[in-house]
Amino acid sequence: MPEAFVEGLDAQVRTKMATLLNARLADAVDLTLAVKQAHWNVKGPGFIGFHELLDEVADRLREHVDLMAERAVILGGHARGTLNVAAKETTLEAYPVELQDLQGHVDALKARFMDLGEKIRKAMDEAGEAGDEDTADLFTEVSRAIDKDAWFIGAHGAQT
Repeated sequence: MPEAFVEGLDAQVRTKMATLLNARLADAVDLTLAVKQAHWNVKGPGFIGFHELLDEVADRLREHVDLMAERAVILGGHARGTLNVAAKETTLEAYPVELQDLQGHVDALKARFMDLGEKIRKAMDEAGEAGDEDTADLFTEVSRAIDKDAWFIGAHGAQT
């Protein structure tokens, strides 16, 4: 394992956390690209507001990607954030690239945000149980933002 920049966590915990961070990194890279896919292809009533929201959401996702990648390196691991790695290791359902209607994108993105949110919360618990409260706190920060973006996206959906 490369040089670490933390004290008080043994090598086994650092390795486990870097692996966990990279797993969620792959999902977040995948979701970022799904958001951009929707941004480029969405059509219908409410287009401009949703289109602009998706750019903001993609920017926030890139911030989360950066946090997770940098934490993996700080722990002495490697950030594994390439498209090839993300495509191979993502646990999210593949995004339907033929979608155009706004409601279809709302439904597809909301489901993926909620899925990632659940996985981030599990990672948060795992980091806490391993004794890495800093990584747990990072996942807490990401979790809050993912949940908020699920709400922002979902609120564009049809009223029931």
